[in-house]
Amino acid sequence: MKFTDSEINKAIIEHGGIRAAARALGIDHRSLQRRIRRIEARDKGFSGNVFPVVPTGHHLKGVSSLQKVHDPETGETVMQWVKTAKDAENVETNLRTALEALKSEIPRFVPATHCTTTLGTDDRLASLYVITDYHLGMYSWAEETGADWDMVIAENLLVDWFALAIKSSPDSELGILAQLGDFLHYDSLDAVTPAHRNLLDADTRAQKMIRVGLRVLRRVVEMMLVKHDKVIVLMAEGNHDPISSVWLREAFKIFYEDEPRVTVEVRPDPYYAVQWGKTGLLFHHGHLKKPEQVDKVFARKFREIYGSCEHVYGHMGHMHHQKVLESSLMVIEQHPTLAAADAYASRGGWLSSRRASVIVYDTEFGEVSRMGFTPDMVKARGQGQ
Repeated sequence: MKFTDSEINKAIIEHGGIRAAARALGIDHRSLQRRIRRIEARDKGFSGNVFPVVPTGHHLKGVSSLQKVHDPETGETVMQWVKTAKDAENVETNLRTALEALKSEIPRFVPATHCTTTLGTDDRLASLYVITDYHLGMYSWAEETGADWDMVIAENLLVDWFALAIKSSPDSELGILAQLGDFLHYDSLDAVTPAHRNLLDADTRAQKMIRVGLRVLRRVVEMMLVKHDKVIVLMAEGNHDPISSVWLREAFKIFYEDEPRVTVEVRPDPYYAVQWGKTGLLFHHGHLKKPEQVDKVFARKFREIYGSCEHVYGHMGHMHHQKVLESSLMVIEQHPTLAAADAYASRGGWLSSRRASVIVYDTEFGEVSRMGFTPDMVKARGQGQ
């Protein structure tokens, strides 16, 4: 009985090996090995025309090739599987190149009218707006998780939250948008986690998620420009959206390149810093270092800022709940999220309060005030309508 290359490959995938596939096909395994060598000799192999046969319900995660290898110790020729995947650095480079190519075509921001009171802003104060783990594009069903979450809810809540937070903030000279990562729920055309390809509950398609994400963040920056003389935009890398954080930074740099009042942080290293007089503000999503470990990393990476500031604060997200630690180096705060829990978190019992804060810092005295608002508070006060 003769089998096609695709049938052989499918049997190996389904049965987990050459011997098992040979038994299933009813042929001698040595005959099957010889057939594989002939396939390889024709330069098809399992990295070419044969491999892409994927069982129903599975996705193509990578590419493997069966290759001959010469063992220098025994002198024997053996076979090995070689697994390949796309280089993340190359993906990032390609995204940067694409953004540069589109640079002349992306509509720039028209400078906003500054509407602060005639008394002007307070040049001693900076208002830090912290948003983390927003998971735009996630879907949550209230009957299962306790609260609904979809694209419409997420966009409206973010605009309304900022309307309330900006109104409640003093007329600080500087406004800092600290988006601490995982703003988008997933990072590809598939609704899966980037590292482990775990299936995620998604409300929408990737392109719509990106479109809404850009729209709502641009609206937030425009709202902040009406309140503050200067605005810093920080889009931190997260574990759900490492590549998306790259194009968010680069896109916003292009959007506001003609607006001197806006500074966009494009640092590729996932640790960030802002100095405000004697106050140092440091940021990291939390996927690479825990709150108990990050203070030393901050102090080392930002030696100049750490050495010249009397008050140093580290801000993190990632775990969706609040934690505050004070070490001998600085105060580290892990912030909660405004987003609802998804089914995975709800079923696992990983639940926390939903809140985001605007924190006010003085150039000389560090933190001087803060206001925290939950989704229920935002809804009750009817902001942004």
